[in-house]
Amino acid sequence: MLLNLNNIVKRINKEIAQFNFGNEPKELYEPIRYSMESTGKRLRPLLTIWGTYLFSDDLEQAYQPAIAIEVFHNFTLMHDDIMDNAPLRRGRETVHTKWNPNIAILSGDVMLVKVYDFLSKVEETKIKRVISSFNACASKVCEGQQRDMNFETQAVVSEEDYLKMIRNKTAVLLGYSLELGALISGADDKNIQLLREAGESIGVGFQLKDDLLDVYGDEKNFGKKKAGDIAANKKTFLLIKAMEAASDKDKKILKNLYSSSNTKEEEKIRQVMAIYDKLEIRAITEKKIDEYFKDGLKKISAVEASLYKKARLKDFIKELITREK
Repeated sequence: MLLNLNNIVKRINKEIAQFNFGNEPKELYEPIRYSMESTGKRLRPLLTIWGTYLFSDDLEQAYQPAIAIEVFHNFTLMHDDIMDNAPLRRGRETVHTKWNPNIAILSGDVMLVKVYDFLSKVEETKIKRVISSFNACASKVCEGQQRDMNFETQAVVSEEDYLKMIRNKTAVLLGYSLELGALISGADDKNIQLLREAGESIGVGFQLKDDLLDVYGDEKNFGKKKAGDIAANKKTFLLIKAMEAASDKDKKILKNLYSSSNTKEEEKIRQVMAIYDKLEIRAITEKKIDEYFKDGLKKISAVEASLYKKARLKDFIKELITREK
C-alpha cells in the first residue's frame, strides 16, 4: 500500500472541520474552531498515521486517535500563548487576544476533554493502554512547560536541564504520536518503545533547530522575527553553550545584555550574535542537532517492520530535517 500524505492531510483537515465541538455558548466553542482552523503542518497526526502504517495497511483505525493528538497539541498552544502573553500564533491573533484569557482557558479545557472522545474510538482492548500512555505524555508536557517558565527567573540553566525541558515540552508528544500509531496497530512492546524513543530524539532535534533558525534562519522562510529569542531574553541552547565557552569578558557582556533593558534591541542582537559567531555556536548547535536526528533515524531502522515502509518514513523525516521554516 502506498501512502499519499497530501490526501491524508486533506482527510485530517476535513474531519476536524466537520467535527462538532459544540455550539452554545458560542463564546466557548468558536475559539476552538478558530484555533483548529489554523492547519499548521499537522505533523503529529501524520506521525500517528505513520506509526500505524509501519505495521498495518488499515489506516482507518488511526484517523480519530491522530486527530486527538492534534487537538491536544492546539490545546497546549492555546494555554502556552496565555502564559507567554503572545499576541500572534501562525500569523493570526491568539485566542486570548481575540477574545480574552478566561475564554481561552475554558475553551482549552473543553479541547482537552474532546481529546478523550477521539482517543476512545480505538479498539476496546487497547483503550486502557492508549489512555494511560497519553496521560503520562500529557503530564510530561506540563512538566516541560513549568520548567520553561522556571528558567525565566533562573540565573543559570545547564545544558542537561535545557535538553530535559525541551524533551518534555516538545519532544514527548512527537514520540507519543508514533507510539500511538504503533499501539493501535498491534505492534509489540519492543517496537512501540523504539518508535517512542525515535520520535523523542527527532523532537529534540527539531526544537534545537528552531533555536538555531531563530538566530540564523531567513526571516522570510522561517516566518518569525529574526533573533526573537535573543530579544525576549530566552535561555536557548545557543545561549547556554555560549555562556559555557565564553571568556570572562564576553560572559560579562552576555549577562549585562540579558539583564539590562537599556540596550536597543538591534544592538543587543548584534552583540550577542557577534559572540555566537566568535565561539562558533552555530556549528556546535548543528552538531548536537545532527546527533539527535541520527539517533532517531537509527531507532526507526531498528524497528521490525517493512524495509520499504521504514525507508518512506525516514525520507519523510529527512525532508522535515532539511526545512528552513
